Amino acid sequence: QVQLVESGGGLVQAGGSLRLSCSTTRTIFSFVVIGWYRQAPGNQRDLVASIMPSAGNSKYADSVKGRFTISMDSASDTVYLQMNNLKPEDTGIYSCNAKTLDVGYWGQGTQVTVSS
Repeated sequence: QVQLVESGGGLVQAGGSLRLSCSTTRTIFSFVVIGWYRQAPGNQRDLVASIMPSAGNSKYADSVKGRFTISMDSASDTVYLQMNNLKPEDTGIYSCNAKTLDVGYWGQGTQVTVSS
């Protein structure tokens, strides 16, 4: 069974930075795409950033372009989300999702709270 474990969330003031980590129990190259999703209170879960491990391609939601960077470390099978210049609207639960051709796996999520 694949497990994803997120860490790095917390409380930060607007303009600050956080780095989230998503560690997997399977080599990241076994996944087609790995993404970070955000769910704000009362809202649906939205894709923030994604990366295709084999190709290294990454995509971002318009709201985070220029502020967030997704990256990966194949040696530790970890995907990171560096979040800079955080805004109160970035507040939410951030979850990692890893997809193969057949199934997707979710982590438990980590809370990010940005105060104004």
